[in-house]
Amino acid sequence: MKRYSISFILIGLMACLVSCQTNKQSENNRTGNLFVPHPQYVEKQEVKTLKIGMEAPDFTLPDMNGNQVSLKDFSDAKVLVVVFTCLHCPTAQAYEDRLIRYTAEYKDRGVQVVAIMPNSNLALLPEECGYSDLDDSYENMRIRAADKHFNFPFLYDGDNEAVSLNYGPTTTPHVFVFDRERKLRYVGNLDQHEKPGTGNAENLRAATDAVLAGKTVENPVTKSFGCSIKWGWKQDLAQRADKIWEEKPVNLSDLDLAGIRKLVENDSKKLRLINVWATWCAPCVIEYPDLVKIQRMYGQRDFEFISLSVDKMENREKVQEFLQNAHSAIQNYIYSEGDHYKLIEAIDPEWNGALPYSMLIEPGGKVVWKCQGAVDPAELKKTIVDHPMIGRYY
Repeated sequence: MKRYSISFILIGLMACLVSCQTNKQSENNRTGNLFVPHPQYVEKQEVKTLKIGMEAPDFTLPDMNGNQVSLKDFSDAKVLVVVFTCLHCPTAQAYEDRLIRYTAEYKDRGVQVVAIMPNSNLALLPEECGYSDLDDSYENMRIRAADKHFNFPFLYDGDNEAVSLNYGPTTTPHVFVFDRERKLRYVGNLDQHEKPGTGNAENLRAATDAVLAGKTVENPVTKSFGCSIKWGWKQDLAQRADKIWEEKPVNLSDLDLAGIRKLVENDSKKLRLINVWATWCAPCVIEYPDLVKIQRMYGQRDFEFISLSVDKMENREKVQEFLQNAHSAIQNYIYSEGDHYKLIEAIDPEWNGALPYSMLIEPGGKVVWKCQGAVDPAELKKTIVDHPMIGRYY
């Protein structure tokens, strides 16, 4: 009897294990955990753009739910539009709403739009992300797709870029229009008006209308314009950019209360991020590399990040060492007067004194964002890029 009880217990445990694994798999299906990105180096090679009349190369790529999507999944479409686009490029962002609108208007006419992200995130420099809150990672693709409510499949080709190499896009965005037999009938831009509100994908619409009507596309090839494709062999450039940044001098200056008040008044012409921190503050230390990366992203625009350490002056060397290791090649200050309560009043009377503390200040001293405690880098980047002084487009 005892043996049977043990057997039943073991069977029950096995059943529970199977059930748990099944439930976990179901949860993965819902949350998009079926696919794990793995960007890798790609050997340098010649990239040739498809010619008119060529067949659409086959593909199988993960979508934003982690499911594999293939060319054959769109076999019923009268017209297949493949658009190579990304997250960081200002031109690509400028055309997102037009592509969404086009998709909605043409879907009932048998037109299927598929967007593919062709870039290797390993080859993307932080300095190239100054018009976006997101780089070109798979995780960030999911964020952008949700934020913009993409009404078309958004596929990831950032691991080995094999599909993109077969199609040969040169920029983001780059459009390829195929007929029912999946022969290329148009390749180029959506339209020739980059600024949002000045175009409505006229070239893409004209090509689509011609293909649907069985007519020859009048202008089958147009120039594409935008950011270059970040092929996997370009990661050497990204590594050089990191090295250049890491070799920049890191300086630390003393700052009294009068200087702090002047910082907050912001008499510059830049959007200013001030971060108050200390080496003994764990959240400060953890978040600091994200803030340095934000400077690299937006520092070539009307933006600056300034750090203010509230460590004691006798720990100045420790602060300098930390900043050096963090490659904080920005304006770095250490509070020199010691009275932290006067510091709080000089920074912001509403600040509760907890570290870290960050403020985003317009020229003239208007505080447009502040955070008591560790920042959410995603929220901060979005706040910066959506500010009128910065923006996502040229």
